[in-house]
Amino acid sequence: RAQGGSGAGSKRPFSIEMFADDVLAAADAAGLDRFVAGGISMGAAIALRLAARHPDRVTGLVLVRPAWAFDAASQNMRPYVEVAELIRGRPLDDARDAFAASATAARFRIEAPDNLASLLGFFARANANVFAEVMRAIANDGPGVTRAAAAGLALPTLVIGSGIDLVHPLATARSLADTIPNAAFVEVTPKATDKERHFAEIRAAIGSFLNTNFDKQDQS
Repeated sequence: RAQGGSGAGSKRPFSIEMFADDVLAAADAAGLDRFVAGGISMGAAIALRLAARHPDRVTGLVLVRPAWAFDAASQNMRPYVEVAELIRGRPLDDARDAFAASATAARFRIEAPDNLASLLGFFARANANVFAEVMRAIANDGPGVTRAAAAGLALPTLVIGSGIDLVHPLATARSLADTIPNAAFVEVTPKATDKERHFAEIRAAIGSFLNTNFDKQDQS
């Protein structure tokens, strides 16, 4: 909701649970009974929730640069709340200038420039105000999956992480890979270092994972 070509809808508050329900509704509409669930960042949290809450529907799990492990409102998501509050409290140009001059932006400029570019991009969105509402709600949420529940997952899983990323810590990806039984872990080139190589390595890792675990399955 409120992303890509999708409207925001009228239901509030936004949550990972809501978005997971949206995925199931889309799968139902497409006639997909069972599927591999995967996503980047928030998409990884949605996929993890789907796998834990709907094991009858999810056959495999792909978590790319996850921003959450098991806790809600994780500290690495605070910049999203900061940006959201500025957008909702000031004219967009003033809000962007205020964030660009903030201590958060100064830290990200040095330690995670790709994250900073993404955060600054939120001020230029056509739906910036409603998207700020999404950001604030989701940043204060989480997958709603306990460590014990993740440890009980029994499905092929791939976790992909990278460095130079304060929003999607490499340690978070490693924690998920260490907790989910037999999960494969791949560390890829940081997006901030080489964006093209970053995504090429992600595509290769996902392709290998799918070929290994699903390509030879009986589709009858």
